[in-house]
Amino acid sequence: MSLPGSALPVQGPATTPPPLPRLASAYRTLEHGLDMAFGAAANPLKHLGALGFMLLWLLVASGSILYIVLDTSAAGAYQSIAALADVPWMLGTALRGVHRYAADAFVVVMGMHILREWLLGRYRHWRRAIWWTGVPLVGLAFVSAVGGFWLNWDRLGQYSVVATADWLDALPILGASLARNFLGDVSLSDRLFTLFIFIHIGMPLLMVFGLWFHIQRIALAKVFPPRPLAWGTFLTLLLLALLLPVHSQGPADLRSQPTALALDWWLLFIHPLVDATSPTTVWVLLGLAFALLALPPLWPGRAREAVAVVYPEHCSGCSRCFDDCPYSAITMVPHPNAKPGMRLAQVNSDLCASCGICAGSCPSSTPFRSAEQLVTGIDMPQWPVNDLRTQLIQSLHAMPGPERFVVFGCAQGIHSQLQAPDVLHFKLVCAGALPPSFVEYALRHGADGVLINGCREGGCEYRLGQRWTAQRLTGEREPHLRRSVPQDRWQVAWTDSGDEHRLAAALDDMRQRSRTATQSVSEESH
Repeated sequence: MSLPGSALPVQGPATTPPPLPRLASAYRTLEHGLDMAFGAAANPLKHLGALGFMLLWLLVASGSILYIVLDTSAAGAYQSIAALADVPWMLGTALRGVHRYAADAFVVVMGMHILREWLLGRYRHWRRAIWWTGVPLVGLAFVSAVGGFWLNWDRLGQYSVVATADWLDALPILGASLARNFLGDVSLSDRLFTLFIFIHIGMPLLMVFGLWFHIQRIALAKVFPPRPLAWGTFLTLLLLALLLPVHSQGPADLRSQPTALALDWWLLFIHPLVDATSPTTVWVLLGLAFALLALPPLWPGRAREAVAVVYPEHCSGCSRCFDDCPYSAITMVPHPNAKPGMRLAQVNSDLCASCGICAGSCPSSTPFRSAEQLVTGIDMPQWPVNDLRTQLIQSLHAMPGPERFVVFGCAQGIHSQLQAPDVLHFKLVCAGALPPSFVEYALRHGADGVLINGCREGGCEYRLGQRWTAQRLTGEREPHLRRSVPQDRWQVAWTDSGDEHRLAAALDDMRQRSRTATQSVSEESH
């Protein structure tokens, strides 16, 4: 049976499906499990980028204090760090431990962030520059982390310095041995130790600069996780610092070779890898790893969708699309009509995600306008608001009944539960592309109930679509759904793949509420 709603043009995401569907599905299952345990707001897997920023700020703050107490000379560095263990109430131990474990956590979170974005296929088209600007940050993070061990100048720091110098000696561009020229004496020079300080402090500064490039195309980028997650992360690091204190491993001595060292495998894994293979092999592996890391945006995939189009004669310059765009693809420029103070939205095609959230935010997207051809201020050419209005009316009138339910669903979600004779399913690129007034419009033209279906909280394919949709429907954001629309006639269901039962339950609940309301009206009429 062909449903009226099934003839609608289906607009998929601008990205391709994840490269490994099974792994992506397994990841989503894990993410949903943490949703149940902690809630979406405190689910660490949904805030990996913000967690990484928080850990970086924590490293900068704790590192600044450590730098104050550090004797910045090769002879005094070890004693100044070792003296932290004697600070009352274990404050020095806590400070040193939090700094070390935050560095470990930063590397783990960074790796998980890369893995998540790759599994979900978020690296093409408008995300390409975001992905590529993140690749160098991986190298900067490890260089800074390894340099931190050198400043302690204990036996582990000595091992790392010598191993790094031997590894660098394998590069043909170096004409002399670093280990022989700089580490040949029985003691380390203060000049070389100053270089260590520069490396450990300079790399984070470059990271902050690189992170600006990494997120400058993202609107409202989160640089700090929700408070429950932030406090939970900090307290976990503090507990680790107190239960598993970080200790120095004896003062460095260049006259002997360190043995039986306790390695930090998260940060110093490259040294044992060199010992197990060869410096040249590790250079080749490292180059291959970074090449593979940079390749995903170049993999072949589906063609990019058409970007948003602005219609100047219908744009009022209200800036709502500018405020709501998840990727800063819209700027406001002087209107071509030259009226003082009048502005016009302008779309940067390189940044546009083709999500349609801007069309859902435009005040002229309301279907109640009397114009025969509904032209809005900003719209998606492949799925214009006028087509949505026309096909909604035609489908409702063609549907025999007795019950008619409309589902405005995100194309990224699940659709198997929506193939029912009493359901009209309209797939949108993103739930945020739906102007809220369409809910009231559908009810006025014969729908018994309206269900808005989108991604789970914190899991929107386009970052802000679910959030903006929820706020528009509850009146927290413009354009909003009018309060006069009966709340028992519409509802939302935020679902991902694997939530088929939740979507089915939402549909059943909507049917039951409609029948109850109809029965109440019938009883009152008698």
